[in-house]
Amino acid sequence: MVFRLLDDEIIFPDVALAEPDGLLAVGGDLSLERLVLAYRSGIFPWYSEDDPILWYAPHERCVIYPDRIKISKSMFVSLKKQIFNVTVNQAFEQVITHCATTPRLGQDGTWITTEMQNAYINLHKNGIAHSIEVWQNEKLVGGLYGIKIGNVFCGESMFSLASNASKTALIFLAKNFGLELIDCQLPNDHLMSLGAEMISMQAYLEVLNS
Repeated sequence: MVFRLLDDEIIFPDVALAEPDGLLAVGGDLSLERLVLAYRSGIFPWYSEDDPILWYAPHERCVIYPDRIKISKSMFVSLKKQIFNVTVNQAFEQVITHCATTPRLGQDGTWITTEMQNAYINLHKNGIAHSIEVWQNEKLVGGLYGIKIGNVFCGESMFSLASNASKTALIFLAKNFGLELIDCQLPNDHLMSLGAEMISMQAYLEVLNS
């Protein structure tokens, strides 16, 4: 069942009631309070420019356990050469803009609407959303951003303008943030090659609420 959220009440239904594809609710807004409650409940917004706000809580979650992240031999060599410089929270707005505008194979347009960008910039200004930036010769060539809830990092998006740049950002996140879990939300081949795995929503919430 898909629930319609009220504009004047910041609550979400039980995630167990989500549709088979994970769709749980529609409507509401992207206020700081609603977004924080969503992430703490295992819920995230995902919708296109002309759609109402859609809220998802997949019954299975794609995650990476930081100590199980896979680093290929070629990636290990790339890291050892230190061809990139990595920073944290130094260019959040640039990262989210690149994530929204960098073309992706097999995708037309982006789900990171202007409304979404403004909402996550607000979260960043309040110390809730974070970015990792990857630089090469002082040029921003990769990065990622997401929400940190306790020891869980809910990754929203990443981009890469140079080979291995986004992988460098993800590996840096896994190795340096003291995380128990990186939430990738939905699986793809790129994430699975880095060691991502599927866990139940119940298992995910146990870590999120620990």
